[in-house]
Amino acid sequence: MPEHVAFATRNIPLKDSPTLTRRQALHRHQSLWATLPGGSIKTYGSARRSHYDVIIVGAGISGALMANALIGKRLRILLVDRRQPVHGSSLASTAMIQHEIDTPLHALAKLVGTRKAQRIWQRSAGAVEQLGRLVSDLNLKCAFRAKKSLFLAGDEYGARALRMEVDARVQAGLGAEFLDAHTLHRRFSIERSAAIESAVSASANPAQLTAAILRTAKKEGVEIASPVEIKDLMPLDDAVILSTSQGWLLSARAVVFCTGYEFLDSLASKRQQIVSTWALASRPRLKKPGWLNDYLVWEGAEPYLYFRSTSDGRVILGGEDENAEAAYKDEDKRRQKTKILVDKLADLTGISIGRPDFEWSAAFGVTPDGLPMIGRVPDMENVFVAMGFGGNGITFSQIAATLISGEILGHRDPDWDLFPIS
Repeated sequence: MPEHVAFATRNIPLKDSPTLTRRQALHRHQSLWATLPGGSIKTYGSARRSHYDVIIVGAGISGALMANALIGKRLRILLVDRRQPVHGSSLASTAMIQHEIDTPLHALAKLVGTRKAQRIWQRSAGAVEQLGRLVSDLNLKCAFRAKKSLFLAGDEYGARALRMEVDARVQAGLGAEFLDAHTLHRRFSIERSAAIESAVSASANPAQLTAAILRTAKKEGVEIASPVEIKDLMPLDDAVILSTSQGWLLSARAVVFCTGYEFLDSLASKRQQIVSTWALASRPRLKKPGWLNDYLVWEGAEPYLYFRSTSDGRVILGGEDENAEAAYKDEDKRRQKTKILVDKLADLTGISIGRPDFEWSAAFGVTPDGLPMIGRVPDMENVFVAMGFGGNGITFSQIAATLISGEILGHRDPDWDLFPIS
């Protein structure tokens, strides 16, 4: 009999709330990743004991990387999710793993200061490199491939802004090359006023990546239980008590909410906004320029287009984001957005998608400065959150895993305060 049965009889007062985190239908329709093997993992139906050192809430890429950062430390770790692992936002990702965040470095410096902006971008580049080493060291089968990035001038950031951006990146020690209109056309046959070429990016199959990390964590003793809904929590002096929808009470020395865009309810009104986005994948072996195999492409426009290729010759593209929480659920809008994305790609590159093999839409969270929220929940010493990742979910997830695991293990990172919650 699981130990939590006995623990649940203790008289610990917890308020009866229906859920602790905002519930979102995180994506609609079937993404490419849902059809490929290697993106699932077996789980327990319940926790096997009542007390743990760390409980991680959320079994997507954020929770997987958090668990990986804590293994090998003789900790009892439980990872739970209200869904099956990998079936949240990770399944909808286009997995353009970039060190370039949505807010350009020179623009971010005006918001948070030059030194802090530089550290954020440097940590982002370091996170991509960490992911590459993790995939290599663990021999993860997830179509991970190092790539370059091509950032095109658009109606929001033109040639002058891109020159400023290159200068800012060079000053931060980050490689970047300014391409004028002539050079851009000669090398890529793209008609734009300018572009920035940079390294330290990658792509992957996000479902396979997440599941492979979870399988490694499971082999190292991490318990994974789903579906398990966390209803409420109560922090004590040296522990946190959690109640579940199954009627269990669990305790841990530390709890980490890796719930991405399903914000912890008490923090959901602080800075975050839920928006809608659309993505699609072409048929395999699509005719396209050879250079696309080595690049991730996006543009300084609003809304912006982004695209990449896959190992089987598909083109994945997305964008057309809208500041509307429920827009991604609209079927007519999905058809409209698909046509806009296909036409934009054809106009820019000459690539003809035709009818996509896969179309999907999703909700995701953004903040005014494009930065996530990573840290302790106010007034809860042993409760941590990693959420609001915007367009850099995988990269920021790796940063969150490093920062929060260090805090739990008693090794405060010098960049601990880079991503404040309030």
